[in-house]
Amino acid sequence: MRLLRRLRIEPFILAILAAVVVAAFLPATGGAADALDWVTTIGIAALFFLYGARLEPRELLVGLTHWRLHSVVLVATFVLFPLLGLLGQWLLTPVLGPALAAGFLFLTLVPSTVQSSITFVAIARGHVSAAVVSASVSNLLGVFVTPLLVFALMTTDGSVVITWDSVGSIALQLLLPFVVGQLLRRWILPVIRRIPRIALFDKTVIVLVVYAAFSEGVADGIWSTIGAAELAWLLVACCVLLAVVLGLTELASRALRFEDRDKRVVQFCGSKKSLATGLPMAAVLFVGQPIGLMVLPLMLFHQIQLIVCAWLAGRYGRAADAASA
Repeated sequence: MRLLRRLRIEPFILAILAAVVVAAFLPATGGAADALDWVTTIGIAALFFLYGARLEPRELLVGLTHWRLHSVVLVATFVLFPLLGLLGQWLLTPVLGPALAAGFLFLTLVPSTVQSSITFVAIARGHVSAAVVSASVSNLLGVFVTPLLVFALMTTDGSVVITWDSVGSIALQLLLPFVVGQLLRRWILPVIRRIPRIALFDKTVIVLVVYAAFSEGVADGIWSTIGAAELAWLLVACCVLLAVVLGLTELASRALRFEDRDKRVVQFCGSKKSLATGLPMAAVLFVGQPIGLMVLPLMLFHQIQLIVCAWLAGRYGRAADAASA
């Protein structure tokens, strides 16, 4: 437990890993799988409804005053990452196979995190209010941009098939609940705030999505195709991807002569990928396909980014404190 605290591995991550282990030995099959499918479908819709209810629209308007900073974050999230994802998919397909390589590309298409991005910016003594806006805008646009990027980049080589049924599922499970949540925010938000530990609902849905995805993989026998070498290559690829993005966002901030506190926003908000948003999207977008393999790169990258960025933010924070002292 002491080691886990040092590595900042949250109980949520442990719950996700536990879901993978349980799915490996006790996968949901038959009627249980059908019931789980309905539960996750309803849970994903409720999750995006809550996302819409929580997002403060006025934050987006305030953020327009820092348009250069937010533009760099969005370019890193939805342009730089996908370009690196395409390059990574091309390089990794011979060693990982098409499914895992497609999953590597998918992780680069999801939006940035909100909570961890803001937390790391705060630890690094960065511009917290700007981080709130950048992370929120990324998640808001991600609901629309990520499916479009999947359509544009992942359906051209045949590794992913998107049908009109998938389009309808995206609209019903992601976009419609999100918009309804925004419209009803005035009445729903006070109710949400009175519910203790409402965040557990979000995490429970994610854990169920992971369990359902890996159960399907076990039932289909796809895990027999993954070996230690493939996992090692995938870990290395995720580490290299994070290092490249952290380095390029730092260089871009220096080139644009941002203040130090704004540099931290660009680096931490521009280098994150959201597990909480990406997993439900994968469950909707990749119906009938090896979802377990699709989301495995995102799960690994998420944990790596938490460990590395926690260390980096602490280093920045200590340097800033020393400078002010």
